Amino acid sequence: MFLENVSSVTEFLLAGLTDQPELQLPLFFVFLGIYIFAIVGNLGLIILISINSQLHTPMYYFLFNLSFIDFCYSSVFTPKMLMNFVSKKNIISYSGCMAQLYFFCFFVISECYVLTIMAYDRYVAICNPLLYNVTMSNQVCSWLSCGAYVMGFAGAMAHTGCMLRLSFCDANIINHYMCDILPLLQLSCTSTDANELVIFIVAGTNITLTSVTIFTSYALILSSILSINSTEGRSKAFSTCISHIIVVSIFFGSASFMYFKPSSLGSVDQGKVASVFYTNVGPMLNPLIYSLRNKDVQTALRKTVRRMFSRTGTGFS
Repeated sequence: MFLENVSSVTEFLLAGLTDQPELQLPLFFVFLGIYIFAIVGNLGLIILISINSQLHTPMYYFLFNLSFIDFCYSSVFTPKMLMNFVSKKNIISYSGCMAQLYFFCFFVISECYVLTIMAYDRYVAICNPLLYNVTMSNQVCSWLSCGAYVMGFAGAMAHTGCMLRLSFCDANIINHYMCDILPLLQLSCTSTDANELVIFIVAGTNITLTSVTIFTSYALILSSILSINSTEGRSKAFSTCISHIIVVSIFFGSASFMYFKPSSLGSVDQGKVASVFYTNVGPMLNPLIYSLRNKDVQTALRKTVRRMFSRTGTGFS
């Protein structure tokens, strides 16, 4: 009853990434491949970290959480996105749209904080290596990861709760491939001042906390690396951070382009392309980046594959 009283619109149409018919089928296969790669890659990292005791360290505990988040939030919107490429009308119910908005906000905000925690973890490992095991104890890691999910829950509740207060009278075509905040605000036939205030407060808080922590951590890391006398030592210390720097750059760079632009039709069209990087490309690249540049992950993967083949060989003998 609450949803019916708030809005006269019972369903939305997702416009999708493009309206050019000749691109629909090629884009379907491209994004299907990206989605499969993201699911397999992140699920593979989750399993690999779980079954290999040498990866049961704070760094890989947070990487486990990052892979879990990427695995989940890719599935929040990508199936509907794929449907839009092969169907004439991609319809999503009002309640389904609000649920998609909630889980999208939850996982995106949680990922922001997990990436921030990973930057802090690298700072402790490089700048205070002797105190690392004490500073990043199992209890501290658990509290930090729980804090990331609590911030995601709070932000998602704030955005979705304010969105439920809006009325959508006639317009129901969302100029996006998912139910995102800015495209939904453009459809509202009531004042969005409260929503814009919430966006300012929630986004401002999240951006300030995460950016200050990340930049401070890497400023201290850079200072510590430059104080290392040997070139080999500096290279080794920097190599432990490069994967995280690449992931942070892709995620925050594309998200900033999406949300730090004026709300207009043109900006939403450009934002759809930018959002592909942190909603689709990022979750696909993250496991690849951490696998290719991480000797521990490569070693664990080789050991796991050898164990699998040895068991298979024993079974057939």
